[in-house]
Amino acid sequence: QVQLVEAGGGLVQPGGSLRLSCAASGRTFSRSVMGWFRQAPGKEPEFVAARGWGGGDTYYADSVKGRFTISRDNAKNTVYLQMNSLKPEDTAVYYCAARASSAQSYASSIQSYDYWGQGTQVTVSS
Repeated sequence: QVQLVEAGGGLVQPGGSLRLSCAASGRTFSRSVMGWFRQAPGKEPEFVAARGWGGGDTYYADSVKGRFTISRDNAKNTVYLQMNSLKPEDTAVYYCAARASSAQSYASSIQSYDYWGQGTQVTVSS
């Protein structure tokens, strides 16, 4: 059974940093795009970042570009999201996602992901 388990969320002041992790089990995702999405209260889920495999590209939402960095450790079957210069509007539940296939296109499309974590809350507030 495939599982994605996020960790690292919490409460942080504006301007602060958090590092989210997503550990996968049940299969390897070394040849799959892995990404992060988020959903704020009362809003639709939105794409945050994605990372290809085998030297593939990274993709970021405009709202987080320059502040967030996605990385992955295939040996640990884990993807990370380093979030710096956090703003109150970054407050949301953050979800890790992974694809079953090796396709690398349309990485920002929520429908293209097959596996999802349970989410971790990130709250940015003073």
